[in-house]
Amino acid sequence: MNRFPAPSGFRPRVWAMGISRLRDLFRDIAREYDGLADLRVVARGFEEAVAEIAAAGPSQRPDVVVAAGANGSYLKARVDVPVVLLQPTGFDVMQALARARREAEHVALVTYGETPAEVRRFASAWGIDVVFASYRSVQDAEACVLDLRDRGVGAVVGPGLVNDLAARLGLVPFFVYSHSSVRSAFDNALEVAQATWRETQRRQRLDSVLQHLRDGVVALDGEGRVEAINQRLAAVLGIDPVLAAGQSLAEIAPDIAFTLPETDGESLETVRGVSYVVHRGPLVDNGVTTGAVLTFQESRAVERLDRTLRTRQRTQQFVARYRLDDLSGATPGIERVRQLAKRYAKSDATVLIRGESGTGKEMVAQGIHRESARRDFPFVAINCGAFPEALLESELFGYEEGAFTGARRGGKVGLIEAAHRGTLFLDEIGEMPLPLQSRLLRVLQEREVVRLGATEPTRVDVRVVAATHRSLAGQIETGEFRADLYYRLNILNLAIPPLRERAADVVPLAAELLLQAARREPRVALRVRTAEAAGTTLAPIAQALAQHDWPGNVRELQNVVERIVVELADTDGEAIPVDVLRTIAPEVFDSAGFAQAVPMEAPKAPMTLRERSLSAEADEIRAALEACSGNRDRVCELLGISKTTLWRRLAAGRAGEMPPAAATSAIPANPATPATGMAPTPSRKRRSRGA
Repeated sequence: MNRFPAPSGFRPRVWAMGISRLRDLFRDIAREYDGLADLRVVARGFEEAVAEIAAAGPSQRPDVVVAAGANGSYLKARVDVPVVLLQPTGFDVMQALARARREAEHVALVTYGETPAEVRRFASAWGIDVVFASYRSVQDAEACVLDLRDRGVGAVVGPGLVNDLAARLGLVPFFVYSHSSVRSAFDNALEVAQATWRETQRRQRLDSVLQHLRDGVVALDGEGRVEAINQRLAAVLGIDPVLAAGQSLAEIAPDIAFTLPETDGESLETVRGVSYVVHRGPLVDNGVTTGAVLTFQESRAVERLDRTLRTRQRTQQFVARYRLDDLSGATPGIERVRQLAKRYAKSDATVLIRGESGTGKEMVAQGIHRESARRDFPFVAINCGAFPEALLESELFGYEEGAFTGARRGGKVGLIEAAHRGTLFLDEIGEMPLPLQSRLLRVLQEREVVRLGATEPTRVDVRVVAATHRSLAGQIETGEFRADLYYRLNILNLAIPPLRERAADVVPLAAELLLQAARREPRVALRVRTAEAAGTTLAPIAQALAQHDWPGNVRELQNVVERIVVELADTDGEAIPVDVLRTIAPEVFDSAGFAQAVPMEAPKAPMTLRERSLSAEADEIRAALEACSGNRDRVCELLGISKTTLWRRLAAGRAGEMPPAAATSAIPANPATPATGMAPTPSRKRRSRGA
């Protein structure tokens, strides 16, 4: 026997349908299957058996039917339930014929349908004199048994119907089925029931998947008939998905059937006035294409998906790339910036970063974010001076659908919301329009944002870092900046010194920038591989770089380094030819006295005593300016001179000599730039001098 346990949670219902002797044989075996199936013996045949199956409810309907002979063939053609036919084994036939020969001289074997050829060969091989007969219906069976009696047959071997007819006509009946053949039929029935159940579960699972798809899906067989269709597409076509199965798509939806793609691939089609992207793919069974699957995706959904993907890509860009260790420099001013930034990163308080353009304010802001507890969340940066007022408002605060003409369908999340649990960096905060300053103030105070067109606020958890190159205190006096917003922003204050106050950092920083730029230029990368190689390349112009004022700060220095890399790419040596240097950045090399740093011209005539005196005074003033971090009022106080005298003596010193050692960068482009926090130490004692 081949009795496999039923799948977990499944107990197959098996109906054994037979009358007379077969019914009794079914009952003898049924008890053996109590633990494997719900096996019911039904004493019905033909029309009554069909009616019995049809009358059963969904919870009582059999999963498989076991029947024999004409009754089994009759049921198989008329019910939609799997029918397992009971077949006698060769051993059953041999035993039955042997018993029949002991009872009568003439024996007949009556079967439903044609007598199997192997049975005929068996009888011939063993020399058994047997009359073979077959029938197709009850009437055939009656005529067959009557003919056998008239031919002198005394015993008949056959199924139950033939046995009953033979007994009524005075012949000795012998039942062809045995316990072994019934058990084999029951085992086959269990396997069929389990396989059917598994297939049903698989189909239900696939159907569930189809029903949950957002796109319309239909599967067609090779003739264009519907094998499966999900509810979404059925609703579009206005058909019942249950009734559509087995029907031709051309019949149930003739207006679209002939517009669909005939080959595999995608096409844009219009279905019931709506544009769809239709994809056709093959259904393959054992390597043979037996049908096709068509998916219908609304073109507007494709557009929305595209916008969503772009939004996600934008969200992935909300990351901080720089660390505080990336802030190059070893001067006291930049070292203090690093220390304060690391200290501020431990807090959630708002930070205001001050510094000229190009000093690295955003780099510091990113470094603070990466050192903070919010490092795993977004870092969202926006330049407040880069957008018109209306656009800046929608970018910062977001908007609801229909908030204004041209508003995106579904609305848009603002950058403040996008920075939830992370850091919001407001660059050039001094450029923000006054109306938006009041809205930003509420965000900082209440930690909630209201989208344009919305009525309910959204709670946000953001840490705000603002930056400016302007004097916010001066803007408050002129009415360009709100004082209450300034005090809300200026909780933790950080001032980044300009590059001209970090003269010792210029050359190392330039070498680092050169190394980075060289990696992007294959023709230079092989020659400039290390920081030492970069320093060697810059050595001829190091003095000129250190003496320049760098009004554009690090950004200007980076631009000059990029030009140097371009020139290096066209040369074969490790250094740039001297005659090319002056063309790279004349504003740098001319103002820094590059001609004197690299002797290319004949020396000038000796200075007069008057010129030397003026030059010495200019050197003293420059030294004082450098010591006071460019604070002219402090210098005038220390030297006891007026501002007019200060500028006149400096101008006279430049006209008189301008020696290479003169630190021209000591006169800042913006003398009012805040100090870095380092206490200035004047290099000269105060002297009384007349104006």
